[in-house]
Amino acid sequence: MNEEKKAVNVTEQTARKWLHERGVEIQDIADLVFFLQEKYHPKLKMEDCIHNVERVLSKREVQNAILTGIQLDMLAEEKKLLEPLQSIIATDEGLYGADEVLALSIVNVYGSIGFTNFGYIDKLKPGILKDLNDKSSGRCHTFLDDIVGAIAAAASSRLAHSAENAE
Repeated sequence: MNEEKKAVNVTEQTARKWLHERGVEIQDIADLVFFLQEKYHPKLKMEDCIHNVERVLSKREVQNAILTGIQLDMLAEEKKLLEPLQSIIATDEGLYGADEVLALSIVNVYGSIGFTNFGYIDKLKPGILKDLNDKSSGRCHTFLDDIVGAIAAAASSRLAHSAENAE
């Protein structure tokens, strides 16, 4: 059991570290949650958004998706994938949907409202999502932008469910 807990800690620590190294902070994701929920919760506080992002990040399924997606982005940056996958991921080809499918595994954790939040935020690309989609940076964020949007959508869903339970 102790070894299992240690492995969980390493997984979560690595996922959080990689998010940070790729330019994504908890506050960036919380800003997206606020963007998604402010019109539904007039008294919404940023600390509530941060709390819900933290809870989503504590889920092992979410950590695994973060590690998988970021690793694929890094391999694409290093040109270590075989063709045609290398070009598909490096250019974030429009018909490639595996990045969204991986992100949906995160959204799935908190129910159907997360799907609509994810689709909405993925289309608008506000805040950090705009930065992650900027191809001029030289970095590949094919998976990361969807993962960050999915974490925000899941945290928004979690927030919506907890607000409903409070009423």
